[in-house]
Amino acid sequence: MKFLALGDTEEIGASCHFLDIGGTGIVLDAGTDPRREGPDSLPRFDWVRERAQSYVDHALITHAHHDHMGSLPVLVEEFPHAMAHMTDATKQLLDFLLPASARLQKKRYEQGETQHEPLFAEEDLDFLSHVYLSHELEKDFDLTGIEGSTSVKGRFYSAGHILGSVGTELRFEEKGEERRLFYTSDTNMQPQSIIPGGEYPSTADVLVLETTLGADEEAEQTSRPEEVEKFRKTLGRVIDRGGTALIPVFVMGRAQEMLAMLQRLKDEGTIPSGVPIYTAGSMRAIAGIYDDTNDTTPRLDEEFKVFDVEQERVPYESDAKTEILEGPGIMVVSSGMMFEPTLSNVLARRIVENEEDAVLIVGHAVEGTPARRLQDAAADGQGSPVMLAEGHGPQPVYCTVERFRFSGHSHRRDLLAIVDDLSPETVLLVHGEPEAQAWMRENIEQRHPEIDVRRPDWGEMIEI
Repeated sequence: MKFLALGDTEEIGASCHFLDIGGTGIVLDAGTDPRREGPDSLPRFDWVRERAQSYVDHALITHAHHDHMGSLPVLVEEFPHAMAHMTDATKQLLDFLLPASARLQKKRYEQGETQHEPLFAEEDLDFLSHVYLSHELEKDFDLTGIEGSTSVKGRFYSAGHILGSVGTELRFEEKGEERRLFYTSDTNMQPQSIIPGGEYPSTADVLVLETTLGADEEAEQTSRPEEVEKFRKTLGRVIDRGGTALIPVFVMGRAQEMLAMLQRLKDEGTIPSGVPIYTAGSMRAIAGIYDDTNDTTPRLDEEFKVFDVEQERVPYESDAKTEILEGPGIMVVSSGMMFEPTLSNVLARRIVENEEDAVLIVGHAVEGTPARRLQDAAADGQGSPVMLAEGHGPQPVYCTVERFRFSGHSHRRDLLAIVDDLSPETVLLVHGEPEAQAWMRENIEQRHPEIDVRRPDWGEMIEI
């Protein structure tokens, strides 16, 4: 078996890994890097032919975050016969999110916000539905390529990350023996507000393991109930003083989980029922998909409806924004990393100097992003400067800034537990910053010296 990283393995960006299994070409995810633009945001699909001397028969799309599926239209254009496999919930999300991405790329190009032409147009997506194949959890499906010398079977396991997210098991024969590879993708062993914790196979010969929180020591030392209690108290103080709480989120996954939590806090009286919750963009539409799939995907409460959480839209006009920012209120808007020019970045610049307001960061903020810069500035002390956007700063930080560990990723001790349970011969560490991968490698090797632990370099061909 050959493994080739097409996306940067030392970043949380364009997740994409190529496998050649006895002549069958399989891509694990096809993402884009949100910190890069145009062709630079894409995986290196050209390396499949140039370095692996191969092709792509199948693509496995583990979930509907853009860093795992955003380049799928480009992949299918490059390899027109490739079939894309996913859950039905992920298919419904892609049918909504990819056209929205095409429209946004076109708008940004036409308005001069980027020099790069769109990676794909909305009309290019019409044919994609013909290559989508959806599968139920823990049911076998065929992945054998047209020139494959051995049968390859796939199986999805709920990943506990977002709606429809999965880890993927591949089973095949090599030198007369059955082999098993398991790709965790983004995974979470612990239950969230809507989605229960992930499920995993009993064993694997090769484990391709995400490492997002591998460098986060504090994440393993906190529990979700403790974080919920801290969030409840902080949000209550902001509301009591008439402030606005900005909650930057990923529009898909984190947004719905936070809306569910806010509704629970309203139901119990922590948040007065009259305090408005503002959202924007496609969150309402995605809530509908969550609700439409509540009886076919794992849920903690099958009766809960995300769409029923009372919300108001953030107004487009600047003066109207000023009016609602007077508070009290709660803003649940994207992006989670506060990239410019997203709404969370725009609103953060308007409240960061106000002592009565707050920015509540509810996930992992990658090094160098505006969310991390704000987090670091607040840690330096009140009034410390932060640059949230080019040409708009630096600004002194006087608002409350707190981070809460509601990430959809497993912390590093849980990741080690996955290794313990699956007992693989080989572990490939991906989708994490260098410090995270280094910690994971050292600790896996200490616990399991018999395991071959590797950190694939971007573009490195590995024989396993």
